[in-house]
Amino acid sequence: MTSTDWPGEWVRAALPGAVLALVSEEDAYGYLIAQRLATAGFGTIKGSTLYPLLARLEQDGVLASTWQDGSGGPGRKYYSITDAGRHRLQEHRRFWQDFTTTTAAVLAEKRNTR
Repeated sequence: MTSTDWPGEWVRAALPGAVLALVSEEDAYGYLIAQRLATAGFGTIKGSTLYPLLARLEQDGVLASTWQDGSGGPGRKYYSITDAGRHRLQEHRRFWQDFTTTTAAVLAEKRNTR
């Protein structure tokens, strides 16, 4: 299995944290976020998955958006992380680390069980 073949439920579970992490590095519009996710190994993220997530994150107050003029094209909605978003990202990173460590231990081939 390559990174572009991840099960959809895995990608959907990881996507909110990944989006917050990418936007925390630099403000970005939806298509650019999708490109960065693909480059990071998530494969192709469809707009029907990404844009509702961006709307939810904005509604939750962890992302903010502004419209900026496009160069030679239509304007773009840029997303930036808020202070609440930075807090959520920090918390998400901690919880995700605990979750993946626990999952890896359970899935290990040789578990120390009685």
